[in-house]
Amino acid sequence: MKRFLSGIVCGLGGVSPGLSGSVMLVIAGYYDKTIEAIGTFFKKPKENLKFLLPLFMGIVLGVLLFGQIVSVVLEKYEMITRLTFLGFILGTLPLFYNKVKKKDFKNQYYIIMLLAFLIGMMVMFSNAKFDQPQTLTFMQSIIMGLIISASTIIPGIDSSVLLSSLGLYEIYIESIATINFTILIPAVLGAGVGVLAFSSIINHLIKKHYTLTYSIIFGLFLSLVPSVINESVVIELNLNTLVSFIFLILGTLISYKLSMYSFEDE
Repeated sequence: MKRFLSGIVCGLGGVSPGLSGSVMLVIAGYYDKTIEAIGTFFKKPKENLKFLLPLFMGIVLGVLLFGQIVSVVLEKYEMITRLTFLGFILGTLPLFYNKVKKKDFKNQYYIIMLLAFLIGMMVMFSNAKFDQPQTLTFMQSIIMGLIISASTIIPGIDSSVLLSSLGLYEIYIESIATINFTILIPAVLGAGVGVLAFSSIINHLIKKHYTLTYSIIFGLFLSLVPSVINESVVIELNLNTLVSFIFLILGTLISYKLSMYSFEDE
């Protein structure tokens, strides 16, 4: 039940601009175990399936539940929503930083973090925009699934930003809201292939090059912060700003407490 509920929260991250499913996995305390379980799935299928099934069922339900809600809330209360999401990220930073410094950390890894941060910023704020298609072909839907899977596995990769740049975000949200199986089925297929591939790669890198890998991931993770605070966050002395900062503090405290306690089974 804990993994199922955590999966629902991860599904929320998957449809929220500035967040990702992998960020919510970090907050829930399931990131390392999930990457290992997927990356070694065929070596221990029964054990890994038992761990992953409730988590992924929760993620699918979370995406379906929150896909339309996030779109509406962002439209009506964008500043409050974005600062709440920012709080979720900030509260997780101490846990993530401790993970980076866990094994053989040296000062030169700060340079790796900075480079990863700058690359993440370049991707997030790239001005490259493609026209939004009216519908998606089978292959475009699979590519969309691959992009979503990358954000599920790699903290700091924001699927909503990448999908928006490719003109696919609105179609993604609409296909969830209307349960458009023509788009969703190949997207799920692409996401499944992507999750297996990316997890195997990340799991291998973590085992062979732990500190280097986590330094890169942490730098990408930090690049999420400015992507959440976009031009819609205008600081003015009014009630909306006050409420937004209250939710920022609440989001930070909640994610900090969850990341310290974690939902992870003992």
